[in-house]
Amino acid sequence: MRTSAFVYPWDVVGDPAAAGRIAALGVQQVTLAAAYHSTRALTPRHPRHRVVTAEHSAALYPPDPKRWQGRELRPYAAGTWAAADDAWATAAAELRAAGLDVHSWVVLAHNSRLGAEHPDTSVVNAYGDRYPWAPCIAQEPVRAYLLDLAAEAAARPGAAGTELESLGWYGLAHLHAHDKIGGVPLGDAAHYLMSLCFCPWCRDGYADLGADPGELASAVRTALAPVWSDGGSDAAGLPGIERLLGARWTELTLSWRTGTAASLQEQAVAAVRAAAEPGFQVLMHADPAAYRCGANAGVRPAGILAHADGLVLPCPGGPAGAAGREAVLAPVAAHAGPHTVVAANFTVVSGMGGSPGTLAADVAHAAEAGANQLRLYHAGLASDADLAAVRAALPAG
Repeated sequence: MRTSAFVYPWDVVGDPAAAGRIAALGVQQVTLAAAYHSTRALTPRHPRHRVVTAEHSAALYPPDPKRWQGRELRPYAAGTWAAADDAWATAAAELRAAGLDVHSWVVLAHNSRLGAEHPDTSVVNAYGDRYPWAPCIAQEPVRAYLLDLAAEAAARPGAAGTELESLGWYGLAHLHAHDKIGGVPLGDAAHYLMSLCFCPWCRDGYADLGADPGELASAVRTALAPVWSDGGSDAAGLPGIERLLGARWTELTLSWRTGTAASLQEQAVAAVRAAAEPGFQVLMHADPAAYRCGANAGVRPAGILAHADGLVLPCPGGPAGAAGREAVLAPVAAHAGPHTVVAANFTVVSGMGGSPGTLAADVAHAAEAGANQLRLYHAGLASDADLAAVRAALPAG
């Protein structure tokens, strides 16, 4: 089973042993970040540092000034944390020299600095609160920015393919400094309601579908009122959304959001293909539940697989994760063609909830559920013990 490990450029640049160590895991490929959101990352083996703080979303290569000249929305240049003027190219060259194929990893509709500097681009919930980390993908200026970023960041020289993350709606769920939103546990359905956007573009979209956007926002607030008073909700899936919001509003919001996301996803794949050489592989990080938002954006598998070469799907590890693996892999495998990539993405960092010790069994189960490739998150963040477990598991996978 073809396997790729996720890596940041700063895991490789400045560490002469990094590329060989990653190759020794038994992987054939690396998925290397080319455009990424703000983060604080541990580098447990790097000879020069232990913590890298990427202060804002940035391109980890030099953006083309001609492409972005005069445009208000444009990618931000990386700071010193990138470790090189063209950190992606530097790291990619070292990884290829170690015998690894290199694919780009591009984070799109997730950008806190964009929302801070251009607040009108952000998702606005039914209460009027803005989510600065979540650009609204219904807005034409945002879509134009995302499509050009996808094309430029994905088709880096030397890349054999790309994986597009956050290519869809982002919502309430977001890792945030000093986070204090867990006091009322929100289930799957309440998260959906808190992620619905009511910016002017989305209000117009609801109106075009025959709805009064003010009435819809009021319905969302009414649906959420018991969640706040009762101390949470465990409603999940489409039945849970309908139970909270009602069938009419559920159908209308899903129609707007899935149509908006699907058109962006199809356009982004086309933009990447137009910028890349023939044979360039285009994958998307996704969830087959179309209402989902976040890094693994919701898709309708039959629709997106008519355009992308495949999907990378989040898979929980361990025996308790079997049902979750089935839930994401089986709906995609059902629509996969003979050359479709169905990649099971496992966290192998035990300190981040991963289960590297059960990887061999998890991969075998994922293959039975329809996976034909494997992704490992994350070769740079994992401990030595975690990497040893991966090395032991991969031959069996």
